[in-house]
Amino acid sequence: MKYRSARSIAAVLAAATVAVTAAPVHADDAPTEESGQPVMIGHRGAAGTAPENTVAAFKDGRASGADFFEVDVQLSADGVPFLFHDNTPARTTNVAEVFPDRVNDPITSFTWAELQQLDAGSYFGPPFAGEPIPHLRDAARIATTQTGVYIEIKSPVNSPGIEAVVAEALATEPQWQRLVAAEKVEVIGFDADSNVRFAELAPEIPLQQLSGTIPSAEEIARMAEYVDSYGTNYRALDQEGVDRVQVQGLEIGVYTVNTVDAMEDMLELGVERITGDFPIQLERHLDGVPVFPGHRGVSIMDSVNDAPGSDTQDEYGEHVVLVNEGPAAVDVSGYYLRDAAANVLRVGEGYVLEPGATLRVYSAGGTNSPDAYYNGGGAVLNNGGDSLGLFSAEDRLLDTFGN
Repeated sequence: MKYRSARSIAAVLAAATVAVTAAPVHADDAPTEESGQPVMIGHRGAAGTAPENTVAAFKDGRASGADFFEVDVQLSADGVPFLFHDNTPARTTNVAEVFPDRVNDPITSFTWAELQQLDAGSYFGPPFAGEPIPHLRDAARIATTQTGVYIEIKSPVNSPGIEAVVAEALATEPQWQRLVAAEKVEVIGFDADSNVRFAELAPEIPLQQLSGTIPSAEEIARMAEYVDSYGTNYRALDQEGVDRVQVQGLEIGVYTVNTVDAMEDMLELGVERITGDFPIQLERHLDGVPVFPGHRGVSIMDSVNDAPGSDTQDEYGEHVVLVNEGPAAVDVSGYYLRDAAANVLRVGEGYVLEPGATLRVYSAGGTNSPDAYYNGGGAVLNNGGDSLGLFSAEDRLLDTFGN
């Protein structure tokens, strides 16, 4: 049973539900979840195809037909709820240009006005230049009653009082009230104490506990008093873990699933919720249509950590193996690979893959050859390249990979 509290906002939410459901219901507002299908969630919007936690990513998540897109909420120095994942602005903004002395400062040390001076899109590519850091309400503005919002309360220790801010927004802002009434808002978080606080404030909002692994049966039983589902890293999950969660009456979800094969493995285990960076592609698979319509036969075969000192490699790095499985030669000049942290490896000019041929694309420096291209950038891939997207020179997604 979820916690109840005299401080909860149940009455406000109930009134909001009555007010919203009294409005006409349109056919295109109907929920899209199908019997037997998993609940699909776009990670940070759709972080594989647009800059994470931006309106552009939310629109991609919505366009995918997923049930939800996920966002990360934090509080600015002056108490404004904004959407951003990292603890500092260094990785995904131009903070080095705007506030060069604050590159590694906590993102929560910036005021809302300062955050609005940052470009949160250019790091992903020129088409996204100028994307601002969104306000929490921007997620509600983009969401629909078909594609709702998973709100992760991010690093609550850095945003004291954030649970109350989110609960109040859900209870009092019309755009959020509409989504709540349609059961298209859920809150998730890694911090158990924060989750307890939110459950006491807003027991009507579905709540998910996140963790990298599945805890003991006793811990899950305690969490079941205030959460409705449990989310974990799919790479560490097995059938025993799934059963341990579900026997407590909780649904189980996984992150971050970026390949069709990984999704199918999770569905075989009985996982009910799938979060991924490429929701469009996962939804296409579930719909039984080609996952990569522009695919010409070139795929990611492998991602490999390298040791330094070989005859052709100057420094430690990593490489990705591309293979042409199609019937015709493909010019892969300008193709590029992007990892889950938006690091990029490119293929140089003049590389044509014949049918059956492979090309090794290195992060490190070395001597180029017909079957190897070196980016000269050192070890750049996030988590050893455990999640990658392959794009054409025209920015068309051609394949995804996970290990």
